[in-house]
Amino acid sequence: MRVRKILKSGVIALAVLLLFTIEARSQKIWTLEDCINYALENNLDIQKQIQSVESNKANLTQSAIGLLPSLNANGTNYWNFGQTIDQYTNTFATTTVRSNNFYISSDLVLFNGLQKLNTLKQNKIMVLASQYDLDVIKNSISLSVAGYYLDILFNSELLDVANQQLAITKQQVERMQKMVDAGSSARGDLLNIQAQKASEELTQVQTVNTLNISYLSLEQLIDMPVTKDFRVEKPNLKAVEAPKQPVTPEVIYDHAIKTRPEIRAAELRVDAAVKRLAIARGVITPTLSVSGSWGTGYSGAAREIDPNVNPTISTYKMGITQLSRDTVLGYELNYATRLKSFGDQLKTNNNQSVGFSLYIPIFNGWQGRNNITQAKISKNQAELDLDIQKRTLRKIIEQAYADAVASLQKYNSSQDKLTAQAESFKYTQQKFDVGLVTSFDYNNSKKDLTKAQSDLLQAKYDFIFKTTILEFYMGNPIQIQQ
Repeated sequence: MRVRKILKSGVIALAVLLLFTIEARSQKIWTLEDCINYALENNLDIQKQIQSVESNKANLTQSAIGLLPSLNANGTNYWNFGQTIDQYTNTFATTTVRSNNFYISSDLVLFNGLQKLNTLKQNKIMVLASQYDLDVIKNSISLSVAGYYLDILFNSELLDVANQQLAITKQQVERMQKMVDAGSSARGDLLNIQAQKASEELTQVQTVNTLNISYLSLEQLIDMPVTKDFRVEKPNLKAVEAPKQPVTPEVIYDHAIKTRPEIRAAELRVDAAVKRLAIARGVITPTLSVSGSWGTGYSGAAREIDPNVNPTISTYKMGITQLSRDTVLGYELNYATRLKSFGDQLKTNNNQSVGFSLYIPIFNGWQGRNNITQAKISKNQAELDLDIQKRTLRKIIEQAYADAVASLQKYNSSQDKLTAQAESFKYTQQKFDVGLVTSFDYNNSKKDLTKAQSDLLQAKYDFIFKTTILEFYMGNPIQIQQ
């Protein structure tokens, strides 16, 4: 029973902790910085590019190690059955013979047109280029997050405007209903106001749907599981006004061309193409290398005199004398033999070699020349890609600058228009309340006011986003707050 109570208490505590964690997450208000950081940590394109960086680093390590001499060793163990010439005794062996070979060799390229050195330099450049590519992806995602974040704020303010206008219309419907019931106003005016109310209710629903879609788009962009509890912070946005120290597109471009990662990556790829061309030219140059080796072996057919066994004397018939015809005998010592030891054979059979080799390519189907041509084309393409990146950067900055100027002008005009429209609607409403204008005129004036409010909000957020882009290209962090 005691154990059961402890387990039950633990389960309850865990459930409470889980509920508290879920509630804490649902209550979290996401700032722009939170959204950007979450996207950078979870975006799959970023993770993929990180792997590309690691791959280029591995290639760099391999090319650096490739400058060192090669060193290889091997060993063999064979059994030979039947008659063969033993490689160490140079005699026929007819019994089963076991043999071993051990071999160590090393090679070093002294000169091959600097191919290995240029490959090392090229791989260093590619590591840096891939790191800049990673920065490009991060920057692109950060700007996209800022844009989607501002969409939420824009649609949220539009919803506030729609709610305010609907509330005013509802009040007018109630007032008009009382006037119709009292006989002081025509029923047609009530119907017009009710139609306006229905239209604004539809606008409210559409604005809510648009806001929900903008939330959904931001969650999908940052690769966050979609949840209804996701809410963003509504910060104090930057003031919509001309900068105190205005800058020209040329100034922004001159700064961006020196710092933007997409430009640095394109420049590095030009450098890498230059190294690739040098590598291709190195292929058609002579190659000088030095090599050395050491080897030894063992043979089961190699034998030696056994010093522990005394030799025996044997006779053999050498011939006969010419006159007496006596037999002439010869004597020889017969030595006992034993298998030569493994260690002695390794010492006796070891051999070393060192040598130089020179390889001169003369004709190989024009492949070397074709590689040079292809490398030149790759270099030209890399230079064109750099020019394209520069022109694209200039166009983005010029377009953002023009949009920011137009948005500021539109904002100022919209603000003046809203001020005038608000006064006009106030005057129309006063006349409508005393029956001097029809409900049709009242609804038109109210629609004009709503449109003026919407235009002002659109210009405001467009200006904030475009100036954020310009500041970003000037090297400033993404910031939409004051």
